[in-house]
Parts: sequence; C-alpha cells; structure tokens
Amino acid sequence: MVLASGVLFAVNGTVAKLILQAGIDPQRLTLLRAVGAGAGLMLIAILLGGGFSRLRLSLRELPLLIAYGLTGFFLVPMLYFVSISRIPVGIALLFEYTAPLFVALWARFGEHHRVHARLWWGLALCLAGLACVAEIWGDLRLDAIGVAAGLACAVLLGAYYVLGSHGVQRRDTVSLTGWAFTVSAIAGLAYQLITGGSGAHADGWRPLSATTPGGTPVWLLAVYLVVLGSIVPYLLVVGAMKHLPATSVGIIGMIEPVVAGAVAWFALGEALNVAQLAGGALLLAGVGLAETARISDRPVVMVGESLNA
Repeated sequence: MVLASGVLFAVNGTVAKLILQAGIDPQRLTLLRAVGAGAGLMLIAILLGGGFSRLRLSLRELPLLIAYGLTGFFLVPMLYFVSISRIPVGIALLFEYTAPLFVALWARFGEHHRVHARLWWGLALCLAGLACVAEIWGDLRLDAIGVAAGLACAVLLGAYYVLGSHGVQRRDTVSLTGWAFTVSAIAGLAYQLITGGSGAHADGWRPLSATTPGGTPVWLLAVYLVVLGSIVPYLLVVGAMKHLPATSVGIIGMIEPVVAGAVAWFALGEALNVAQLAGGALLLAGVGLAETARISDRPVVMVGESLNA
C-alpha cells in the first residue's frame, strides 16, 4: 500500500507540473485539488459507515482542524506547486522530504522527547545532501524562490505531521483529511476573493480545456490530480497504518522522490547530475536516521506522505 501510494504521489508531481505549464497558476491548482479531494473524501467517509454523524464536529476540534487544513492542505501544496514551477520536480521533493527531520527536531526540543544520537548524524547528512543538491560550490543555478518555497513547504509539512498526530486521536483519518481539504478549499476561495486573483474569474480555468504538447487533455490530468494523485494514495496510506508503524510508513514512502525524479526525467526531461543524485541519496539517508531517532511512548503519527507530490 505504501509503495503504491508513493508511486501515485510521485507521478502526481509530473502531472501537476504539466497542468502548471498549461497555464493554471499554483493558487488555482491548490483550490482545484482541495475542492475535488475534499468532496471525494467526505463522500467516502459517509459511505464507510455512520452516515453524516461521522463528520460531526465539536467546537473544541475547530482550532486544530483549521490549523491542520491551512498548514498541510493549503500552504504546503501551494508552496510545492510554486516550487515545481521553478525547479525540477525531483529536487523540489528532496527539499520537501526534509520535513521528518523538522519533526524529529521538534520532538527533541519542542516536546523534550529522548532521541538517539543518530539524530545529529541524520542532520549532518541532510545538510550535506542539500548542499550537493543545490550545488552551493557553483553558481547556484537553482531558482532562489523555488528553493525557498521547497524549504518552507518542508517546515509546514513537519507542522502538518505534528498536528496530524493530535488530530487522529480525536477522529478517524478519512474524515479528518476530508475536513482538512475542506478548510483548504475555503481558504483558497477566500484568497481569490480577497486578492481578486485570476482564479476568481472563469477565464482562469480555460487552460483545463487545452491539451499538453504530448496531446493529453489538461482536464484529464486534473482528474488524475484529484483521484489518483490525492484521494486514492491517501486511502492507501490510511490502510497501511493498520499494518505498519508510522515510522516504517515514512521510511518506505521515501520511494516517492526517487520515482518522482525518474518520472520527471522521462516525461519532462528534468535530468539530475551526479552531484545532485549523490546529494539526494545523502538526504534520504539522513531523513531515515532522523525518523528512527525518537525514543517515545507516543510517537508522532504521520497520516499521509508528502501530501501534494
């Protein structure tokens, strides 16, 4: 289940970039994904049993749901879409995949959990990997905004993991994720109305009727983004959580940036050089060390993978 979800999320990175290249801006694409995935997951939550009572909310849940939806389901995907519109998909995902490192650091300094010494080795490997990916010894050809968006995405994704670990203690993951996507959709609509962005106008959605240079309808890519790039992989991760510990899910899920880089190379011609490939390997190894460094009776539960890739 984790491997299948990782592949679907990975392919979704290239799909999202093709939609962006067709003319849909990151804010509009975030809104499209949130509305579609939120509606789909809400329907699934109802059909799983309990009817609408499964979606019932209490006032005590609202602050957590709002924070969870804004960080993980509105800002993370929007920043990710900004990042992949400016730098290669594989590199953007490598930046985003430093999120578990921030979770481990939060567990150590924010919640004062005991950690293994390998956390610091993991941190060192991550920093070395990022240096190689960005090729800091050269002319820093990576777009600065794209890199900043990727790193900000990682920090917010780490916050999503921490908030999600509290959210799953109060309700099932499917309804929790459905409500989070709904918060994201409301935030996206509010953003368009407040800023008067192009997404508020019908013309902003016209690229959905176009086709990619390869002849694929953009609307079909949007369907993949919502169904196979969001709803199905989330449900696979939820199912995997019944059989594997969260740490194992997170480590196995590291297949995503590897597959995403391969798909982007094949479909978009985004090849990584030797230094960047070596940096990616160092980065994933460092994240793996960090993810297994916590010593806690109540580990952080990761209720999804990279959310948007």
